[in-house]
Amino acid sequence: QVQLVESGGGLVQPGGSLRLSCAASGIIFKLYAMGWYRQVPGNERELVAIITSGGSVNYADSVKGRFTISRDNPKDTVYLQMNSLKSEDTAVYYCNAKLSSSRNFWGQGTQVTVSS
Repeated sequence: QVQLVESGGGLVQPGGSLRLSCAASGIIFKLYAMGWYRQVPGNERELVAIITSGGSVNYADSVKGRFTISRDNPKDTVYLQMNSLKSEDTAVYYCNAKLSSSRNFWGQGTQVTVSS
């Protein structure tokens, strides 16, 4: 049984920081590309950042220079460090693990709210 459990969301003021974590189980973590996506009600889910099994990273233009994705393979965990947060970063953030089209898994999501 595959589980992706996100944590670290919450309420933060503009300009603040949060670190999201996603702990995986039930998969061979080191083989999977891991990503963070976010969704605002009424909008499609969008890619925030992704890190491949080899450690290559890619970011949405809107978060470049502010967010950093990293992974700890021995701990089966992926992180998203979010700095200089803006109100437009408010969303539900989802963790994703993908090996193939049939091996594609999602977490339950964690709410991030940026507001004064």
